[in-house]
Amino acid sequence: MEDILIRLEEMRNAAQLGGGQARIDSQHAKGKLTARERLVLLMDEGSFEEWDMFVEHDCTDFGMGDNKVPGDGVVTGHGLVNGRRVFAFSQDFTVFGGSLSAAHARKICKIMDQAMKVGVPVIGLNDSGGARIQEGVASLAGYADVFQRNVLASGVVPQISMIMGPCAGGAVYSPAMTDFIFMVKDSSYMFVTGPEVVKTVTNETVTAEELGGASTHTSKSGVADLAFENDVEALLELRRFLGFLPLNNKEQPPHRPTDDPLDRPDMSLDTLVPANPNKPYDMKELIEKIVDEGDFFEIQPTNAANIITGFGRMEGHPVGIVANQPMVLAGCLDIASSIKAGRFVRFCDAFNIPIVTLVDVPGFLPGTAQEYGGIIKHGAKLLYAYAEATVPKVTVITRKAYGGAYDVMSSKHLRGDVNYAWPSAEIAVMGPKGAVEIIFRGDRDDPAKLAEREAAYREKFANPFVAGQYGFIDDVIRPHNTRRRIGRALSMLRTKDIQNPWKKHGNIPL
Repeated sequence: MEDILIRLEEMRNAAQLGGGQARIDSQHAKGKLTARERLVLLMDEGSFEEWDMFVEHDCTDFGMGDNKVPGDGVVTGHGLVNGRRVFAFSQDFTVFGGSLSAAHARKICKIMDQAMKVGVPVIGLNDSGGARIQEGVASLAGYADVFQRNVLASGVVPQISMIMGPCAGGAVYSPAMTDFIFMVKDSSYMFVTGPEVVKTVTNETVTAEELGGASTHTSKSGVADLAFENDVEALLELRRFLGFLPLNNKEQPPHRPTDDPLDRPDMSLDTLVPANPNKPYDMKELIEKIVDEGDFFEIQPTNAANIITGFGRMEGHPVGIVANQPMVLAGCLDIASSIKAGRFVRFCDAFNIPIVTLVDVPGFLPGTAQEYGGIIKHGAKLLYAYAEATVPKVTVITRKAYGGAYDVMSSKHLRGDVNYAWPSAEIAVMGPKGAVEIIFRGDRDDPAKLAEREAAYREKFANPFVAGQYGFIDDVIRPHNTRRRIGRALSMLRTKDIQNPWKKHGNIPL
């Protein structure tokens, strides 16, 4: 018995040392934590339970039979984050460069299967050189096994990927199928083919950072949702982020008590919208003034900034917020913003998070680039997402709501539950100037006449009352009461029960 205990201790020490002290020191020299250090920082103190510490690969080719490390390059298990259970895997770059073997993949699949059984989130801390070349197709099969579980878990439990080192080749498709992807600046990258292959095939010279770094994926491609300065900030913010999410699709999001009164007015909102309809204002100011304690966790802040997405709380209950941003492209919807917001809405709907929509949209962005890029189908993604969503939906139109974009932004016609408008709201097919130029083509050579027509059109439509007469707006509210009115609506909707017709799945315009 004593011999077994001694051997157990030796194997634990070997597993915890990973690829050895020299490689650990190298990891630290790059400003990166080790796999286990990351899990210690992510989990509540002393709560992490490691599984499969003694798993080793079974490859014998290329001398691998004599080169085995307990754990095989990935640490897996479960623990608590702010007192709530999660499963996680953390790839260990000090062991075979974190490369994925068949055994490595089995460990990840095991905790994903268990997470689905017990209904808790899966968190992946990715830091891997990719498939283990020595294992050939067995490694590729391991990736496919993980991919299959990503698909099965989608919409069942939240899946979050934190890219904390390299993630290349086929490895990128597992994070791509998770709900959110976070990255660490200057130390993480994602791409399907690396700079050398790009140079060979397309003759383009590009660095790994330029091709797939955090800045690229958070501002250009939209692949990643947020980038953090270092490992420590990333993991602390991940802990904060998890506080907005339910454990699974059958639970409600977690309630957090707050001292911020729901009926708190904010008189500054009465002057937020400028008198000049063409002058922008910052929609984030409205968001931060209506959510509990001004706490707003924004998603993809540097990608498609003409629409804002993120999480806040009302009366301690998490809500998803979608808002047009007049500061960027006048708040127009375009391809990138439709994709960004559509995916966010579908996540909220899958996990029982009510959606608050703040509308100031002059329409879809015109131009050949948008039409050739498929704005018709991409714009329909956002429309589809809102129409499909069965969670509580509360909408506030602050200023412009023109054309098809009015319909798309959680209008009453897409089963918006409660739709409010500020007195400054303008709901029409298009702006007054463009409208009268079409309706009264014969007056184009008479500027005075056109101006008179425009004033008449503005008086009739540049207000929320026509929509109110049809019941498309439930009430016109004072801006300073916005928090109270949204909060009351959400409270009323907490027992909402509506289901879509049975189907295997819809065919969203991908």
